[in-house]
Amino acid sequence: MTTRASSRTPMRGWLVSEAISLTGTRVSMIALPWFVLTTTGSPTRTGAVALAEMLPLVVLKVLSGPVIDRIGARRVSIACDTASVAAVGAIPLMHEAGLLGFPLLLVLVALAGALRGPGDAAKAALTPAVVAEAGVPMERATGLHSTVDRTAGLVGAAAAAALVAALGAADALVVDALSFGLSAAVLAATTGRLPRVQSEEAGDATPYAARLRLGWDFLRRDRVLLGVTIMVALTNLLDAAYATVLVPVWSDEVVGSAGGVALVFAVFGGSAAAGALVAAAWAARLPRYRTYLIAFLVCGLPRFAAFGLGLPLGVVVAVIAVSGFAAGFINPVLSAVIFERIPEPLVGRVSALTTAMCFALIPFGGLLGGSLVAAAGLATAMLVAGLAYFVVTMAPAVDPRWREFDRRPEPVPVPA
Repeated sequence: MTTRASSRTPMRGWLVSEAISLTGTRVSMIALPWFVLTTTGSPTRTGAVALAEMLPLVVLKVLSGPVIDRIGARRVSIACDTASVAAVGAIPLMHEAGLLGFPLLLVLVALAGALRGPGDAAKAALTPAVVAEAGVPMERATGLHSTVDRTAGLVGAAAAAALVAALGAADALVVDALSFGLSAAVLAATTGRLPRVQSEEAGDATPYAARLRLGWDFLRRDRVLLGVTIMVALTNLLDAAYATVLVPVWSDEVVGSAGGVALVFAVFGGSAAAGALVAAAWAARLPRYRTYLIAFLVCGLPRFAAFGLGLPLGVVVAVIAVSGFAAGFINPVLSAVIFERIPEPLVGRVSALTTAMCFALIPFGGLLGGSLVAAAGLATAMLVAGLAYFVVTMAPAVDPRWREFDRRPEPVPVPA
């Protein structure tokens, strides 16, 4: 007979695997640009490397959906993480051997992005399976995953700074490579009991393009799911402008150093992790629609307005802390809604499409932030971005279809 502890082993392993992988990725997000900048001295080449990683990541994330649904999310995730050990590890190895020219670096970074896209999509597609096996509310798992994600951001950033200072950027990338291997090992060891959902009958010869289109057709017809995807894509655009341009400019003008950036993101990230942990415990009992509106109302416009109105540093930090705590509730609620609305045979395709679309506008955030500051100054740029954030996130308040957030599936029986 299945015990409660054993039924939750896959979910625990999935969370630990994600914690390892996400921490390593955060290390790479700091170490790789620093490695390129210090070895080439070129900001342009640093930007080219970032593009070389992000473009295949987004494209392959979309294209991997049918593969995930056909051969299984677990297999794809483990395979991509295992291959990523070689792709990422080759960068410091080739550098140490004196063989890493810039064209080869671009190829290796593109390969790493091409593997990370399907790997990330596959891990996300495991969510319904680990939730069903554990017999817990969807918000419990998505809340814990959001806590892991937020915490990994803090730990990974601190680890990256320490590793780069102690070992150098190249050796810091070795840690990222090893994290992929450890992540794959943990997932392989703990999720073997999960059933694999079959999206096609054995011998089904449906063309790949047709299977991919099935995912898009489902997303297009589900107006709530499509609305969530578009809304998150737009908020990610505004958040990217905020993180890459607006806050650094504020830190330079007001604080006079990069310390302001570190303070803002540390306070927000820590508060968001705490909020996500509370959401994991309580979100299943809260009305999702109202929680969504309140969380975005608190974490959106007030955060931008605190900077735009020139409030004292202590007040800004307090607003950031409250905003971060509220933000911690958002991903658990949205992720629960998304995964509950997708039929099991389409989880890989539809979840890969939604996450790729949510990522698609992020590279343009810096351009948006820079254009706003250049055109109107920092204060006005902050207020305009905040008002746009308010409009985008509060539009569901006047659309009755979004009240479907509160529709929950029948409770899953807890294993004896």
